[in-house]
Amino acid sequence: MAADGKYLYFASDLHLGAPNALQSIQREKAFIAWLNYIQPTAKAIYLLGDVFDFWFEYKTVVPKGYTRLFGKLAELSDTGIEIHFFKGNHDMWVLDYFEKELGLQIHSNELTFEWANKRFYLHHGDGLGPGDYKYKFLKQIFRSPICQWLFARLHPNFGIQLASILSKRSRANGGTKDIIYNGPQQEWLYAYVQEIESKQHHDFYLFGHRHLPLSLPHQNALYVNTGDWLKYQTFARFDNDQLALLQWVDNEVRPYNAD
Repeated sequence: MAADGKYLYFASDLHLGAPNALQSIQREKAFIAWLNYIQPTAKAIYLLGDVFDFWFEYKTVVPKGYTRLFGKLAELSDTGIEIHFFKGNHDMWVLDYFEKELGLQIHSNELTFEWANKRFYLHHGDGLGPGDYKYKFLKQIFRSPICQWLFARLHPNFGIQLASILSKRSRANGGTKDIIYNGPQQEWLYAYVQEIESKQHHDFYLFGHRHLPLSLPHQNALYVNTGDWLKYQTFARFDNDQLALLQWVDNEVRPYNAD
């Protein structure tokens, strides 16, 4: 641990807004309790995508809700804690609202950096690795300025409701696959790590999207998937020496045990 006692924290896939308002608020409160817990030791917090089950910013309108989370993130940012927000496949239509109102740093793709003599590679994880060509094609369309402009022509009452329904269907369709683990060679993000590592070394690769908490070594590198807060309430912490996959249970931090 560094002399200042500050850590890096990584979390993803809260999917706030799903599956209903009650469960979403309960999850939001649990996440804020975790933020309160880590606040004294946090140097930076990396939110690796799909914080929201759906998000779209109209010019003068944003989705209702999440005021507890926004207030906490603004407070953390105001105290000097870096907060990085990665666009996921469910909240890719983030523009500048979080940056201007909350002081978050927004990332559309990968982020690489060095900290405590370790090199990090971060990404939400969607559209990476082999296969899934249909989604990769759709991602290019959805992220295009033309698509966003066209969606913005829809009235918010209709547009946000429609997109929320489609987002829930997308998450439900992928839910069965998310809980299945068939070994590292069947993990598409692990394959992506192998590809990147063959070109340039990074000590740690961190992703969301997969929902299943994973910590898999590859030669001198480590691939970690931060899991989700729908089921696992897992996160990763780097203490300036080791990267650990942990779990928030009953307002306590515990090592994550896949068994």
